[in-house]
Amino acid sequence: MKLQLPYLSNPHKLKKKEVMETVTLSEARVYVGTYAKYNNGSLFGKWLDLSDYSDKDEFLEACRELHEDEQDPEFMFQDIEDIPEALISESWLSDKFFELRDAIEKLSETEQEAFFVWCDHHNSDISEEDADDLVSSFEDEYQGEYKDEEDYAYQIVEECYELPEFAKTYFDYSAFARDLFMTDYWMDNGFVFRCA
Repeated sequence: MKLQLPYLSNPHKLKKKEVMETVTLSEARVYVGTYAKYNNGSLFGKWLDLSDYSDKDEFLEACRELHEDEQDPEFMFQDIEDIPEALISESWLSDKFFELRDAIEKLSETEQEAFFVWCDHHNSDISEEDADDLVSSFEDEYQGEYKDEEDYAYQIVEECYELPEFAKTYFDYSAFARDLFMTDYWMDNGFVFRCA
């Protein structure tokens, strides 16, 4: 487990989170304060919805306008919502955030959840890798959401084999699923992926 940023309610308490939690990047928000205000006992800042900005420069400009009372504000991201830890820290937002947000926008909510499961499985560095390439690779491997491995095996039999109805009652879906997931597929959190 990795540690997450301090939160406004208790800035000195660190909360533990999963390595890459499920997030909806289109709903990402950041509470933006500054180190100068914080060091002077003020938590003044504002929640900014990242969906309001097309890129990092536009976001940082909004941060500067928010803290225009400071000559050269050093921004402090005091709280976050729906941003993977790999893309943000207390004083840094990855240039890749907006690229990744835009690249996964075409995916459904379920597919976005599966995307982050897939990224975890492959140890993908979403703060460095090309977002379009990641999404393309994910789409090549993602098969869908299923109750269990046997459920997926049943789907494969229905789609790929023309078994007579009486034969389906004798078919060993459990053994077929075991064979499929031994080398060709993997499953995590109900999502099935083809092995690359």
